[in-house]
This record gives sequence, C-alpha cells and structure tokens, in this order.
Amino acid sequence: QVQVVESGGGLVQPGGSLRLSCAASGSIFRLAAMGWYRQVPGKERELVATINSDDYTNYADSVKGRFTISRDHPKNTVYLQMNNLKPEDTAVYYCNVMVGRGYWGQGTQVTVSS
Repeated sequence: QVQVVESGGGLVQPGGSLRLSCAASGSIFRLAAMGWYRQVPGKERELVATINSDDYTNYADSVKGRFTISRDHPKNTVYLQMNNLKPEDTAVYYCNVMVGRGYWGQGTQVTVSS
C-alpha cells in the first residue's frame, strides 16, 4: 500500500503565495512521476503540474510562470510553490504519485479571495 498526504492549503489574498507539500510513504519500490491536479465543483479534475523521475516538469498553461513544482527524491516528497495567486486558482488540490499505478491524496483546499 502507498499513502499520499498533502498539506499547505489555505486562504490567501490575490497576488499572494502558498506552498503545497505531498509526501508518499509505504510500499514504494520505484516512484516515477509525481504531480498536482485541481478540481472545482462541477468540473473535471485538471492537471496543474507534473515532475518525473528525471525532474522533467510539465505545467498547465494557466499556471506557467507562477507555479513551480519540485521534488525531494530521498523523502519521496513533491512541492508546489504557487505565486501571484488568482481567484481562479481556487480549488481542491490533489497530489498524484505513480508507483506502478496512480495513487491520490485526500486533497487540500486552496482559496484565493480578498
């Protein structure tokens, strides 16, 4: 079994910053890609950013230049630094880790509002 735990969400004003963390633990033999997705009520879950085992990154166009994904390999942890946040970034953010198959965390709420 693989456990995925996110942290770092909260309420922030437009233009502010937040840093999300996601730690994977359990039966991890080879952790491949890790990534962040987000979802708002009534819409499908969408990709925010991913990072693979070679630290190659991929971003949604809507967050390029504002968000940065990074990874601590020994700790099986992935981070999402979110700067210049906008109200449209409000969503539940989910972490996904690939260990043979994908595992999801429980999600963390990010609210951008004045």
